Amino acid sequence: MKKQTFFTLLIMAFVLSFFVTPLGDYSKILLNRLFATAPTVIEVEQRGKITDYNWKLKDENWKPINFDEAKGRVVFITFFMSWHMPSQAQLKDVQYLYDTYGDKVKFYIITNEEKAPVELFMNEQGYTFPITYQIIGEPSPISLLKPPGSYLIDKSGNIVIHQNTIADWDNDKVNKLLSQLISEK
Repeated sequence: MKKQTFFTLLIMAFVLSFFVTPLGDYSKILLNRLFATAPTVIEVEQRGKITDYNWKLKDENWKPINFDEAKGRVVFITFFMSWHMPSQAQLKDVQYLYDTYGDKVKFYIITNEEKAPVELFMNEQGYTFPITYQIIGEPSPISLLKPPGSYLIDKSGNIVIHQNTIADWDNDKVNKLLSQLISEK
């Protein structure tokens, strides 16, 4: 076999591995994380505001909760699905945020999936942040984003970040912003 043929076959096998093996899944998640950028902060004069916090959800124990418990707090919301690769890629940073700010920020990591597959995914990945389950058809005070869409809301209900795509949440820009929002009265 010629050297060129061998390298061509090797490259084809590598490319094929992205489609038919777990290596491909891990690589795609890694690439999503690698190309994620810091979320864009909305200019103060252009920020929307939540006026009605009445939004019924379910907590990780499948018990009803209301979003009004977040009123007056800094809130991080992200939408995810356990099978969705961009969601999976972003959740490592969400875990970092929760580990760092879990006692200072109210977290809503929201899915519309059933409980069993989400619990299995969380256990497999070792994530400890609380999951919130969306109640289908329940009116929401914000636009429900496609995963991995996210919001960061200040204590006054102003939407500081409205991110429609995967973002890098583990960086100095986000840490400074969160510290500022937490310290505001």
